Amino acid sequence: MLQWSPHHRFYCLGIPLIPPSQDVRENSLIEKGQGVNFAVAGATALDSSFHEAQGVVNQYTNASLGVQMEWFKYWLPSVCSTPSDCKNILRTSLILMGEIGGNDYNHAVIAGKPINELKSYVPLVINTIISSINELIELGAETLVVPGNLPIGCSAAYLTIYYGSDKADYDNKTGCLTALNKFAEWHNELLQTALTQIREVHPNVNIIYADYYNAAMQFFRSPEKYGFTNGALKACCGGGGPYNYNELVECADPSSTTCAQPETYANWDGLHLTEAAYHVIFKSLFQGTYTTPQFNSLCPTSNVKVRDASSSLVQSS
Repeated sequence: MLQWSPHHRFYCLGIPLIPPSQDVRENSLIEKGQGVNFAVAGATALDSSFHEAQGVVNQYTNASLGVQMEWFKYWLPSVCSTPSDCKNILRTSLILMGEIGGNDYNHAVIAGKPINELKSYVPLVINTIISSINELIELGAETLVVPGNLPIGCSAAYLTIYYGSDKADYDNKTGCLTALNKFAEWHNELLQTALTQIREVHPNVNIIYADYYNAAMQFFRSPEKYGFTNGALKACCGGGGPYNYNELVECADPSSTTCAQPETYANWDGLHLTEAAYHVIFKSLFQGTYTTPQFNSLCPTSNVKVRDASSSLVQSS
């Protein structure tokens, strides 16, 4: 997922929701100071040819990170007249690079790939992310937010796929699958190591790591503390079963069921969290300590307040 906004303090300034690139391309309109969202649902870091060679077909899209980067480079000249002008615009912009990589693992697990095979994907995914970051820096970017992977062992989809595993495979405090969470932690460790190397090569560039994993683990460890009285593992919307997830019954299907109070659930449809859960992550990132460096060192805490639970933006007070 690649998102661009032309002010590196846009979280503090309360810029409206960023429009999708397809809409911008079709209407050829972009307001001054407005960003563009190149993200695509189900997109992967690695391209479709890699996954198809592994016997995994992405039924949602072939718009991998590389494709999104090509869209970005094709679109960029429409807002700047010269390479120097483009560099100046990107220099004062904020780019959100991700979360990307999670779908590389999601599609493979759903296709039946074992966790040991997925481990071979991780260095390739990290290298793809880092290559795109370096390319953006060459184009002029100086402020990038790079999120890590979420705790996939707590996903209702994964918990359903591996349902019936030995009790020792589960974290007795959260009910999450330990091996899958350790896998996500490994992805995040490799990503952070690579980001540190970029910082050393480009000391003038702000590389902000967003720790989605530990921000989310707060409510997986203590769901009721955050208002999730119906727990953090069972999906609000789904096709039944112990975690209300069925890969053959999507949330919008007539046979699916939806809970009456989604704000009391952390898990929305088995693969995505609820707005309330994302709200907790948002506050942890932009008002807490779950970014490196901390966002409140770049964006004064006194200027930051939550706009609403569904938005990942903030507004100045």
